[in-house]
Amino acid sequence: MNGRADEPADTAAGAAGGALADLVAVMDRLRSPGGCPWDAEQTHTSLLPYAVEEVFEVVEAVEDGDRAALREELGDLLLQVVFHARVAQEHPTEPFGIEDVAAGIAAKLRARHPHVFGDVVVFGADEVHRNWEAIKKAEKARASALDGIPRGMPALARAEKVAGRARRAGLPVDAVAAAVVAEETAAPAAGSALGRRLLALALEAQAAGVDAEAALRAAVRDLERALRAVEDGPAG
Repeated sequence: MNGRADEPADTAAGAAGGALADLVAVMDRLRSPGGCPWDAEQTHTSLLPYAVEEVFEVVEAVEDGDRAALREELGDLLLQVVFHARVAQEHPTEPFGIEDVAAGIAAKLRARHPHVFGDVVVFGADEVHRNWEAIKKAEKARASALDGIPRGMPALARAEKVAGRARRAGLPVDAVAAAVVAEETAAPAAGSALGRRLLALALEAQAAGVDAEAALRAAVRDLERALRAVEDGPAG
């Protein structure tokens, strides 16, 4: 079974459980003595580039509408989770495994969805999102609504994330952004003016509900197609 949306949750979970258990067993065999030398020498750090690459390949499959590629790339991304969890089992003082990872995210989902697993009543997705952020802030004892946004995110996506978090927290995003974009410094860094203009475009996209990162990727694909056509020369 493939875990269709119309299947009972326990049936779909059972089908997935067998396949996931098999994947965990395969990874354990590869990592164990007598397995694969390359797999055995990997660390969390050495695996990072592969995790990032797999995320982008999932994005590409979705944007291309390629269902076969999406299934494959989701498998590759899942492998990264299983691989990291297997490496984590070997930590000398703070080991954890895939069961701990799965249990942690299941508990988090239950806690962040009190309107599903509790008695909270919500009206629409926006309220769900606000509740999620409030619960997360309380869980992590964050001082700022902007805490926890990864610094390594692509810049356009991070700008949108910062603006979105700030808007939901009631901060005056537009006024503060306008001041930042217009800011002049005595000794501006190279490219700072261009950076501020890019920031303004990213915030404009966020306010309009447009994914700036996806929009730029689409524009770059158009450019790539046009350049390939130039390479190929005129038809006929």
